[in-house]
Amino acid sequence: MSGSDADGLPPGRRGLASACIAAGITVTVLDAAMLNIALPSAAADLGLTPAEAVWIVNAYQITVVGTLIPMAALGEIFGFRRVWAWGLLVFSLAAMVCSVAPSFEALLAARMVQGLGSAAVMSLTAGLVRHTYPAAQLGRAIGVNSMTVGLASAAGPSLGAAVLAVAPWPAVFIAHVPLGVAALILGLKFVPRVPGRRRPFDITAAGLNVAAFGLVFLGMDLLLHAPWVAVPALLGGMLCAAALVRLEMARPVPLLPLDLLRIRVVRFAVSASVLMFAAHMLLVISLPFHLSAAGFSPVQIGLIITPYPLAVGLLGPIAGRWADQANSPLTCVLGGVFLATALVILAVVPPTMVWAVCGALLLAGIGFAGFQSPNNRAMLSAAPRARAGSAGGMQATARVLGQSTGAVTAAACFTLAGPWLGFLCGVGFALASSTLSLVRGRG
Repeated sequence: MSGSDADGLPPGRRGLASACIAAGITVTVLDAAMLNIALPSAAADLGLTPAEAVWIVNAYQITVVGTLIPMAALGEIFGFRRVWAWGLLVFSLAAMVCSVAPSFEALLAARMVQGLGSAAVMSLTAGLVRHTYPAAQLGRAIGVNSMTVGLASAAGPSLGAAVLAVAPWPAVFIAHVPLGVAALILGLKFVPRVPGRRRPFDITAAGLNVAAFGLVFLGMDLLLHAPWVAVPALLGGMLCAAALVRLEMARPVPLLPLDLLRIRVVRFAVSASVLMFAAHMLLVISLPFHLSAAGFSPVQIGLIITPYPLAVGLLGPIAGRWADQANSPLTCVLGGVFLATALVILAVVPPTMVWAVCGALLLAGIGFAGFQSPNNRAMLSAAPRARAGSAGGMQATARVLGQSTGAVTAAACFTLAGPWLGFLCGVGFALASSTLSLVRGRG
């Protein structure tokens, strides 16, 4: 049975397909969460400064953000399952190469290849979910996906620490490979086969897209540390973006989904997602530094932060079911307000008041979960079914752009004042996201 049927897959196969899709996105989340724990060990072993070691992450992220939309287009051309499966294969093989890379340069090259595979998995996950579940259960399905990401994010640091306790740091690259291989093998059998719609792949547009997103991401990352490099990179990225938009405006099925952005609901949902993920990133970056300055150990910090991803993971399906029944932007509006309130609490209460910090994180998790599933449902359901791949790619791109914006803002806040300013900037992003959701509901 094809996943293109309007009612999705039969219930039995639907569960197996959902498990494979969830396992695929889990390996990409675990990779990032586990690697962050291993970076200090990698820096010491390779003789790198912290700024150099961060490029093990940046090389991957720049590749992902530049290729999410092209990978979504390839999925629409050659079929979602085929490109998703190739992505898992490339990701897993590159992870194994990372674990045996003989030099820092070789490791960076392998990480870039791994980013290509991750982009394919991330960009097509939402489209596959849409073809797996009937339209009436789309919000619930997105909620389950949010739960998977939240729980993997919560477990990642602990799993990374466990791996480092028994093996050297390169082992974090291969710890999740068995799960990825299992998802690939079973996914070829159970994940819906969404036929491609053959059309030429626009290599020029893809190149401009990679250059635009890659240069902007690079410029944002280097803005505070190397402005003489960052400014030309940002200008170059903007020029490439302008050229891309001009090129794509005349295309009936553009690689850059301008046709989807003309849909009001999609446009507002994408913009709100960027802002909300910026607020989320300001929280998860600022809080560890805030707690560390108060004398908490890394283990204690990990335990204190746990209520946030757990709340996101456990409440995601509930928010998704609510979105299926109500289809209202109210939960998105309240989600932003809850997250903003939590950030205000974190900015004003002493970090040693652990019960207040944990309570604020629980409120933040409720808010982020209340926003994410309904907003993603609105974004995906408003897009034509035939453009589900591009809608999913745009959703993933909004997430990564928001995270990048939050990370750069956090770095600027640390330079100017400290983590408390990061919390307050997060308040602004969260309230702006709520405002966009409110306007979307009144349109």
